[in-house]
Amino acid sequence: MAHVLEAKQIELHFGGLQVLAGIDFHVDEGEIVAVIGPNGAGKTSFMNCINGFYRPQGGQILFKGKDITRLPPYKIAAYGISRTFQNIELYTGLSTLDNLMAARHILLKRGAFWNFIYFGPTRREEVKHREVVEDIIDLLELESIRKSIVGQLPYGQRKRVELGRALATEPQLLLLDEPMTGMNVEEKEDMARFILDIAELKKIPMVLVEHDMEVVSDISDRAVVLDFGRKIAEGSPDEVKKNPDVIRAYLGAEEE
Repeated sequence: MAHVLEAKQIELHFGGLQVLAGIDFHVDEGEIVAVIGPNGAGKTSFMNCINGFYRPQGGQILFKGKDITRLPPYKIAAYGISRTFQNIELYTGLSTLDNLMAARHILLKRGAFWNFIYFGPTRREEVKHREVVEDIIDLLELESIRKSIVGQLPYGQRKRVELGRALATEPQLLLLDEPMTGMNVEEKEDMARFILDIAELKKIPMVLVEHDMEVVSDISDRAVVLDFGRKIAEGSPDEVKKNPDVIRAYLGAEEE
């Protein structure tokens, strides 16, 4: 069976600095794959290669059999790859609802001319987009903040809105770059629950960059470990935690 996403021997460097060195990686249908490693390991750079922010100097990235290695981000997004970021990227002056609706623009079928004729096809299209957004609001429990200005929301809620915006594009693959960074324990538990709900209800495969090994163990099917731009381990979270190379590079020495 073909992989949903497959990266082959990805090489990335900035001048004389090698950031990624021969990374092989894949995601299958229904999987949550965690990418872990110490700071500076190349995790976010690898995500940037997948969604076109960076263009690797070597290797190939295939999404459902299509070569996306050299495509710009907007074309990769149109193929169905959506992304959240370490630093929240939202329209801070708009409401939660407006942020989610804005994400639907990539799926609009009517041109600017139809915006002046709010009947027939245009109205039916907006109703459809609103139904999708309402489903996301229910799934992520955003009802209480649907009309709130996003820039005034607490950090944990803004992270949830960003996840909702990624879902609003109806992705076939989700890239989650440290979705729980800066959250307290309760917020992390909620976000983990939402991620598992998305996997179960919407069947969307995900790539998750995360530092918290407890979270990785709880929600991921497989973990890939990077260190200085190289893949040093891959397997189930339990297998990875016991790997001596991972312990030395990331988790710290085992207790006596």
